[in-house]
Parts: sequence; structure tokens; C-alpha cells
Amino acid sequence: MKKILGGLLLAFAFALPQAYAGLVPTERERVKALIERPEVAQQMEKMGIPAKEALARVDAMTDEEVRSLAGRLDALPAGGQISSQTLLLICLVIILLLLI
Repeated sequence: MKKILGGLLLAFAFALPQAYAGLVPTERERVKALIERPEVAQQMEKMGIPAKEALARVDAMTDEEVRSLAGRLDALPAGGQISSQTLLLICLVIILLLLI
């Protein structure tokens, strides 16, 4: 009887869903990863902003500023033609980086 109860308990323990803790990137890491992309770094260099300086500015931002910036970046289209509203948003992000 003990073996049956032990076996049932063991089977029940393995049947429970298990949670796996993975690393979830923070907004700061996502913004920094975007800045480190070669095509983004190249465009920023053309505008006179070295990638290392932009990364340092992101590090200097508050968590709220980084969340706001990450939210705006998430709202941008993945590719294709840029609308004037999107271009304005990109300019505002760059100005925000310059001011900080």
C-alpha cells in the first residue's frame, strides 16, 4: 500500500505544471539592443550621435523615461515606408536622447 501511495504521489508531483524562470529583457536592455544594431548605429553616426554616447544616455535615463521610450519604439512599424507621424516620433526620440 505504501508503494502505491508513494508511486501516486510521485506521479502527481511530475504531473504538476512546472514554471521555468527565463531571463526577461528589461526595457533598458531592449532599447540598448536596438541602439547596438549595426544599421541603427550607422544612422545615428550619420546624425552625429556615436552609439557609445547614445548607450551612455540610455543608462542615464530614469526607468520611467526608458519605459516611455521603449513604448514609443514598440509602436513604430517594423519596416516599409515611414509616415510623417513616424518620422516626427523618431525625431522626438533623438531629441530626447540629445537632451539627456
